[in-house]
Formats: sequence, structure tokens, C-alpha cells
Amino acid sequence: MKLNKQDILKALESISAPGEGQNMVESGAVTNVVTFADEVIVDITIANPSLQAKKKTEVEIMKTIHDKVYEKAKIKVNIKVEVSTKSAPNVIKGKLIPGIKNIIAVASGKGGVGKSTVTANLAVTLAKMGFKVGILDADIYGPSMPIMFDVELERPLAVNIDGKSKMRPVENYGVKILSIGFFTKPDQAVVWRGPMAAKALNQMIFDAAWGELDFMLLDLPPGTGDIHLSIMQSLPITGAVVVSTPQNVALADAKKGVAMFQQESINVPVLGIIENMAYFTPDELPDNKYYIFGKEGAKNLAQDLDVRFLGELPLVQSIREAGDVGRPAALQTATSLEQAFEKLTQNVVEEVVRRNDNLPPTEAIKITTMAGCSAVKK
Repeated sequence: MKLNKQDILKALESISAPGEGQNMVESGAVTNVVTFADEVIVDITIANPSLQAKKKTEVEIMKTIHDKVYEKAKIKVNIKVEVSTKSAPNVIKGKLIPGIKNIIAVASGKGGVGKSTVTANLAVTLAKMGFKVGILDADIYGPSMPIMFDVELERPLAVNIDGKSKMRPVENYGVKILSIGFFTKPDQAVVWRGPMAAKALNQMIFDAAWGELDFMLLDLPPGTGDIHLSIMQSLPITGAVVVSTPQNVALADAKKGVAMFQQESINVPVLGIIENMAYFTPDELPDNKYYIFGKEGAKNLAQDLDVRFLGELPLVQSIREAGDVGRPAALQTATSLEQAFEKLTQNVVEEVVRRNDNLPPTEAIKITTMAGCSAVKK
């Protein structure tokens, strides 16, 4: 059989290099294709220098040509590694995720304030309300969603979407989840520099089959660092929610978190502030409230910053226990906790609706370290 260059190129349009949104032909990764009777030579350039990435790319090309063009073709793949210098290495490419209506960043200036717990319970409450929900666990160095949703042993499966191989998010309680925790061992520390972390996030965002979602919640790492910028350069964030506890040390960092989103170069609408661990009520004294970390600190901060106070959550042992066993507390029915999370979630939804009615779609941010990354609209 005599092979045809156009047939080869058409076949290669069905695959993409790891972490790339476009297929190999559209992205320019395929630099040349030469055919001689039943032989074909494919020249390809990739940005990932790892041996695993090169081997995977070679295998996918050979398998695709054998499956789609000619099963007995003699194939040679020449792979050249070329790291782009056009943009900062820790930047995720700015693109839309088709089918996702609202992307909500859940952030905290300080670790340990219960940001991931709030994210998990917001997600299951939204799902109970009938919304289609997903969580991207962007806390690369401390992923907790696999534990909180009792899916530690699950792994995303590969699915074929329009001829492209994608990751299918793990799902539980009506929420789709992707986390770096699915790809590492429980006792394995993630010791990565910014570019590697951004690459992992890039794959979980753009190489995943999220499907139709009303809300994607981003569980961001604590602080205001590299991962936050990478995410916001990548995606048009609809709005941000900041979680804090009432004490001054947490409020000082929460204030910085709000300021980050409100910077002119970032300009992500802040939907409001949530106060976690607001007070403690012991079972034996149900009418008493003990303000262990201070009283109404986050509420006062919201007023000072002129953003909405979305609500408070008590310091309750069952919330911690529910997260540890992988069944978020908001799933409990006919409880005060369920009511608290429902009210909180309703306030978040109200703010999203108000934001979408009164403000234009958010664009992916443009930072001076990014060269030529175009704005992306919701």
C-alpha cells in the first residue's frame, strides 16, 4: 500500500501532546511528514523534555497511524524537544473550557482555615440543589479532595472525546473531581517547582472531559503565589470566595487575598468572605456560643473591604469527622449544619447571578511576564 501524507496528517489530528489543548497538527507540533510507499517518517517538536513524554508521544503516533491509516505501515518518529521562550515557563495557556458556565476560585490567605472543607461542602450543596458541579483541586502541594470525597483509591480513566484521549474526572456525591492526589502515593511528597506544578494543572484543566458544568470550584492553595497567577492567567474566573477564621492573624492574610484578586492587572470580582470556625457550641450547652478565635472578625473585614459577608460556619467536631471519613457534612439531612451550608451556598449563587448580570465576562489576566497570551472570555 502507498501511504498518503494527507491521510497521515488527518490521523494525527486526533491526538495531542501531553498538556496541549490543540491537536498535534493544529499546534504546529508536527513539523514534517514524509511517505515512501508503506513507510512514513514523522518529525515532531514537543515542549516536554522528559523521557516519558517522548516515549508516550512516539507510541501514540505509531498506534494512531496503524489504527487509522495502515496497520502494517513502517513508521519512524523523530522527536525534537524545544522549550518555548515566548512565555514564562510557569504560565498555563489561556483557553476556555467548553461547557463550563461559572468558575469560582475558593481561596484563603492563610493555611488551616478550612478552605478545602468549605469547597467540598459548597460543591455537594450545589449538587443537592440540582446544579452540575466539578472541583479542580489546585492545591498541588496539599491535595485533600480525594480524602474528603472518599475516592482516595480511585483513578481517572481515559475516554475518547471527538477522537482525542481525555481524562474522565472521578465522581462522587454528584461532584466531578480532579486532583494531583489521584496521581501520587499517599506518602509521596510533591516537590515541584512552579513550571512542573503549572504543567500538572494544565493537564487536569485542558486534558479532562469535564462535560457540562454549571459551576467549577477551584480549591486554591493558601497564600497569594505562583499557582494563583498561573490559574488566573489560564482561566476566566467568574469570581472568588475568600475563607478566613475570625482571629487577626488569619484576617490579615485574608485581606491580602482579597487585595490580590482586586489588583488592576487581575481584576477578578470578589463574591464575598466566609467566616469559618466562627464559634463553638458544646453539645451539652446548645444555647451557648464560645468565640474561641474572636468574634465576627471576618464579618467586620467584609464590611471594611466593601464586599459581601457570605456567612459563618461554626467550629463543630462533626464537620472535621465528616471530612476525614470522606462524607462532607453538608450531606447530613435535617441538621443545623445542612441549613448553614445551604444558606451559605445560596448567598454564593446570588452573588454569582448578580455579578453576571452587572459585570462583563472576566478575562484571563495579562501579566507582564506573559508574552502574547491573548485574553480569554467566559
